[in-house]
Amino acid sequence: MTDPNAQDTSATRESGAVPAPAAPKPAPTPGAPRPGAEHTPKPHPVPSHVHAAAPAVPASDPSLFGRVDEDGTAWVVTSAGERCIGSWQAGDAAEGLAHFGRRFDDLATEVAILESRLASGSGDAKKTRAAAEALAESLPTAAVIGDLDGLAARLAAIVADSEKAATAAKHEKEHQRAENTARKEALAAEAEKIGAESTQWKAAGDRLREILEEWKTIRGVDRKVDDALWRRYSKAREAFNRRRGAHFAELDRERAAAKARKEELVARAEALQDSTDWGATAAAFRDLLTEWKAAGRAPREADDQLWKRFKGAQDVFFAARNAASAERDAEFEENARAKEALLAAASIDPSGDIDVARAQLRELQDKWEQIGKVPRERMHDLESRLRAIEKRVHEAAESEWRRTDPEALARAAQFRERVRQFEEQAAKATAAGRAKDAEKALAQAQQWREWADAAEGAIGER
Repeated sequence: MTDPNAQDTSATRESGAVPAPAAPKPAPTPGAPRPGAEHTPKPHPVPSHVHAAAPAVPASDPSLFGRVDEDGTAWVVTSAGERCIGSWQAGDAAEGLAHFGRRFDDLATEVAILESRLASGSGDAKKTRAAAEALAESLPTAAVIGDLDGLAARLAAIVADSEKAATAAKHEKEHQRAENTARKEALAAEAEKIGAESTQWKAAGDRLREILEEWKTIRGVDRKVDDALWRRYSKAREAFNRRRGAHFAELDRERAAAKARKEELVARAEALQDSTDWGATAAAFRDLLTEWKAAGRAPREADDQLWKRFKGAQDVFFAARNAASAERDAEFEENARAKEALLAAASIDPSGDIDVARAQLRELQDKWEQIGKVPRERMHDLESRLRAIEKRVHEAAESEWRRTDPEALARAAQFRERVRQFEEQAAKATAAGRAKDAEKALAQAQQWREWADAAEGAIGER
């Protein structure tokens, strides 16, 4: 772009300003711009984000690298010699020199930007190289005054370093691609394991979604490899969804069967709720509850409603049984008090007339049975006290019977008679001089005497 302060001679003539006669101009260098026309190099666009962070470049001193003649002709000096770069007609020579120096500074800034970009690694090394090469190609015709040899050397260094940076970037890209490929390999393998094995349906489904979100963040994988890995993940997810769908379909069938079974159990429970056969019905309700637990879960809403009906039937029955039990318990408690009073009033003395004692006991037992049942926790104490009375009367009767048993008396008399007979035999044997027979008869008499004593003692104990 032509600077607004630079004007060619035709523009000067049109403005009415006629230049003073000038010294003869040297012949232009072949290939140089036509005198009076400023050469403008092609622009080299640099991304706006790079310009925003462009490094500060100190202004150069153009007088060290060129001049502008009094007639406006501008010259730059390089290692190749002196080159005419154009003509300055918008002011004096000093202003022209400053102008072409500023143009050089603009080029230097572009070179500094490329150096900064390459050093920071913030840009594409290939694009940086291309920009440096384009700038280097423009230097031989650039209408600027400054250290063009220095810029050329810096651009050559950028081109060389860009090669190295491009190689390093390529290696880093390959390394990153390998890492990203490995990450997706691991995610695909995890998805396949979930798809083939997991039955933790919610957790596994959530994990597959997390894998998908992570998958989206991984880039830079070779397209063919990425497509193959994606197919693995997609296939695993579909397998999981099929298994999960089949599971819940089967679960729905099971729940429908459970619902039908529980509806039957509810009907049976409601048919029993008004029963007064407390024991058998309570056992039936226990069996129904066992069947209920074994039936499995119906759909939640239906299961809750069915359980409410089932529990309601139970409650009706057990409330009625509890009310009956409370009434029975009150009756049993009253019976216990009656039996307490009966025992307290009993005055049976078996040491007197045993027949009277027996009659009193029978009367007591009849009244006891008529009173009826008592609470379970009172039964043992009351029954024990009654059994104690019965035991005393029974023992007294046994003792009386033993004292008056005619068979026992006759048996004792027989034993005494045998004693007398053996004593007579002993006396006769002694008189006849049969001492041995006498001794034997006395021994037998002694044996029968002991038996007689024992029989009489037993009668006496009665």
